[in-house]
Amino acid sequence: MNTYQNYDTIVIGGGPAGSTAATLIAQQGYRVLLLERDAEPTFKIGESLIPATYWTFKRLGMLEKLRASHFPQKFSVQFFTRTGKATNPFYFFETNPHESAVTWQVLRSEFDQMLLDNAAENGVEVRRGISVRKVLFEGNKAIGVVAQEKSSPDKNNDLETMHGTVIVDSTGQRSLIGRQLDLNTIEPNLKKASLFTHYEGGHRDAGINEGATLILHTEEKDSWFWSIPLPSNRTSVGVVGELDYLLQNRRGPDGKLNAQKIFDEELEKCHPLKQRLEGAKQLFPIQTTKDFSYRASRIAGQNWVLIGDAFGFLDPVYSTGLFLALKSGEMAADAIIEAFRESDFSEMQLGSFGQTFVDGMEAFRKLVYAFYTKEFSFARFLSEYPEHLGGIVDILSGDVYRRDVTHIFPDMSKMCYFPPEVPLAHSA
Repeated sequence: MNTYQNYDTIVIGGGPAGSTAATLIAQQGYRVLLLERDAEPTFKIGESLIPATYWTFKRLGMLEKLRASHFPQKFSVQFFTRTGKATNPFYFFETNPHESAVTWQVLRSEFDQMLLDNAAENGVEVRRGISVRKVLFEGNKAIGVVAQEKSSPDKNNDLETMHGTVIVDSTGQRSLIGRQLDLNTIEPNLKKASLFTHYEGGHRDAGINEGATLILHTEEKDSWFWSIPLPSNRTSVGVVGELDYLLQNRRGPDGKLNAQKIFDEELEKCHPLKQRLEGAKQLFPIQTTKDFSYRASRIAGQNWVLIGDAFGFLDPVYSTGLFLALKSGEMAADAIIEAFRESDFSEMQLGSFGQTFVDGMEAFRKLVYAFYTKEFSFARFLSEYPEHLGGIVDILSGDVYRRDVTHIFPDMSKMCYFPPEVPLAHSA
């Protein structure tokens, strides 16, 4: 076993959250190691940005790179009812005349690599193809990681121990520290599943509506589809529903799932999307994932922090995943930089951003619950409370940390149920 010492910060995972945190910490002159287990860029779902990511990209120095990319621009999100009727698009510039109202739809393999390259340009030591086996602790204090090259033929040898003052877990739904410390709790009312693929071709609207994210209900609102336009005339299409409805109750006599058959059956119940995909070519077999909503009870501890999906996952409906990944990476980086300046790596300091971050997640969570209430519709809500249009657009834009959006929820709660808020816990 080889030992390498010593980094100021070790970031585990090279997704958007990890790249963001690593870059911002390295910009302040600290020695940062980022370990990514995949040796090459890989396909990932979660391809739609929301406007509030602009401010993190500005700090990262990513705006010009995104403007020069071939990623389609996104001006709005549009919902379709169970009858197939299209609502008016929610244009982000309706409440925000700034250039940040325009964002992008991204291919994750390219986008994630852009962020990793940017991290390296800012002084981060990026190592790909390295799998972290566990985080090392002395008591409650994180002190390093044990890692191994994924290509190593011997799973018990060729291990490396790397020490760091702060360990940042950005391992996504693997949630390395969350699992080690048994921190994760699944939200029982949001146990969803997704089936998805990409298409080439198909219909897109004209002008600024060409890059819109479409959210389309099926006939009985038992499921919904996303449609996200991507480069090269490619479209990401996925269906989301309750786990039992979409997967568990659809198994054949042999107990196996036919994901393509389930996807096709749901598409038959979504006429606007079926029409848009006429003549389009499916590019790869249907992929399946469980979109369980979960959250860790703590966001930090002595010398460690959780960011991105390692801390929690909400729901794919409003494309909040990338935004929350980027924002948590940014907030955590600021807390870590302050920790170095004050020589204070306590849970209180490293997790000082936690409740603010969770409060923003809570605004999205309430809107998710509204969406999944069969009797609720945005059109009916805004017909009764037109003064809340701006608040809804602010949330869909991601402005949950820059503006007060909570004023819409007392009236919305008259039409749907919101679960109690769960504050962050702290170590005993």
